[in-house]
Amino acid sequence: MKTRSEKLKRLVAVQRHLERMAESELAETARQRGVLAETIDVVADAMGSAHPMHRIFSGHYASQLGRLAQKDQMLLGIQQVHEARMLRERAKGDRFEENMKDARLAEDREAADNSMLDLIDQHLSTAPRV
Repeated sequence: MKTRSEKLKRLVAVQRHLERMAESELAETARQRGVLAETIDVVADAMGSAHPMHRIFSGHYASQLGRLAQKDQMLLGIQQVHEARMLRERAKGDRFEENMKDARLAEDREAADNSMLDLIDQHLSTAPRV
């Protein structure tokens, strides 16, 4: 039979894995926002360019810039959700870990108490009766 601390240790491992997954999703969203920011810069540069070809497509660039800004806002919202999830998963993992340590201390204390009681029982059972 598994002890409470062993069960909690398993929960801590699972929770830390969930935390790493949330961190990974956050990193991916941040990476996507970085790529999007570079694209926005390129489109903005093209809009402001003096090149005749770019002047022809300035209306197209403006609408594209609007869509890119909208996508950036969407990714920002997703990033904030991932940040909150990561913090929540980390807090749960920390709580589980603290509970695991408390359970381990209680189990160690109980084992020490039981060994003392066993020693007392042994001593009393082998002592001559008067």
